[in-house]
Amino acid sequence: MTTAARVVGTGVLVLVLAGGAYVTADAYDVVPGMVTLEEPLPDPLPFPTAPGAVEPLDAVPALADLDPQAPLPPAAGVQALVDGLVKDPRMGPSVGVLVADQLSGDVLGSHLPEDGRTPASTAKLVTAVAALSTLGPDVTLPTSVVRGAGSGIVLVGGGDMMLAAGAGNPDAVDGHAGLADLAAQVARELQLEGVSTVTLGVDDSLFTSPTLSPTWNPADIAAGFVAPVTALAVDTAKIRPGEYPPRHGDPSLAAAATFAQRLTEAGITVDGAPRRAERPGGGRQIGVVRSAPLDGIVHHFLDTSDNTITEVVSRLVAIQAGLPATFEGGTTAVLHAVAVAGVDTGGARLSDASGLGSGSVLPPSLLVGLLRLATDPAHGVLRDVATGMPIAGLTGTLSDRYTQSPARGLVRAKTGSLPHVTSLAGTVLDADARQLVFVVLADATPDGGQWGPRAAIDSFVTALSGCGCG
Repeated sequence: MTTAARVVGTGVLVLVLAGGAYVTADAYDVVPGMVTLEEPLPDPLPFPTAPGAVEPLDAVPALADLDPQAPLPPAAGVQALVDGLVKDPRMGPSVGVLVADQLSGDVLGSHLPEDGRTPASTAKLVTAVAALSTLGPDVTLPTSVVRGAGSGIVLVGGGDMMLAAGAGNPDAVDGHAGLADLAAQVARELQLEGVSTVTLGVDDSLFTSPTLSPTWNPADIAAGFVAPVTALAVDTAKIRPGEYPPRHGDPSLAAAATFAQRLTEAGITVDGAPRRAERPGGGRQIGVVRSAPLDGIVHHFLDTSDNTITEVVSRLVAIQAGLPATFEGGTTAVLHAVAVAGVDTGGARLSDASGLGSGSVLPPSLLVGLLRLATDPAHGVLRDVATGMPIAGLTGTLSDRYTQSPARGLVRAKTGSLPHVTSLAGTVLDADARQLVFVVLADATPDGGQWGPRAAIDSFVTALSGCGCG
């Protein structure tokens, strides 16, 4: 064999051996290729199906939507009812009335609807709309404890004046967060540090003095119609149970004293009495409880006409707007918020947010604007304004009114009562299932109390529910 032939043969042999080596490496997946000794991959499993999953059914609403084709009551008939109410001697000489169709806004009857009058607690509608439209329904109010230097801890108020003295109730608004739960958290953290004795400070600087409005009648304060407005309290500062009991003069320190008791029960000794202190800068939070969401709080103060909680919420709106958390800051903020929401605030003035004080003036047209906004499905964030108002003959401050009326259950309205002032603002479903909004403000009612003007207003609203009005 020639040298050239040997070279060619050797080259071929090398190629064959190299090819065989590559095939072998490919089979063992050392190099890329089509050959493998691995078992073939199994077919993929089908996409999993959730156990018990079924195609969703169309949701059936509990109540049918209002029929936009339902006939409007004749304006002449509604106006005749308004005229009769204004002339009723039980109402006095200063009466403002406005009745409008909820859907279209058409005015069906009125008497001086642009003239401002004392609103009493119907003013709470301003705060309710302002709070939900600016803060949102899901906001909660924290009550926390922050670790200070040495053995110090500070209880920090975040605006919850409905704390429970013991354990909180997650299903409640009043008492949703509890000081016993907060104390348990704090005790656990302190025990991990090996701390068994502390000094307790309280920081309620979220809100600014004064805590009592100069427009409030001292007799109303003494009667328990309102508490000093501070950044934390147990059960709205009630000294004893009841609707209108005496209130603690300093709700924050009273709450801190209750918290000290809960700490003692949890195994932590509190050295001395609680005192005011600033939240430590950079201090570590060692416990926190939170209030019910804001929509529940709004529902609560509308249903019960709680003056204190309304004032608290107005301060939260003020803080959101960058204004001082005071009476003036709160009233300025809530009126501005409803104006931004599209309600005409011309002629409006508030001395406080709750309507308890003297000097507030609102026209019926403003309150009708708020009611139409709150009952408009396009503004679902305001739903709890519409549903939070008492139901005639059933709930809240209307539970003892309309009990024998055909309008029982068909009216949702915010009440208002002051000496010589009676008001009602809300919605009523008429006989043809048309929803009407109405406002009645009477601020010069005769002597004799609330019974007479309330009866006159309730008869008027009952007649609206029976419209027709032919």
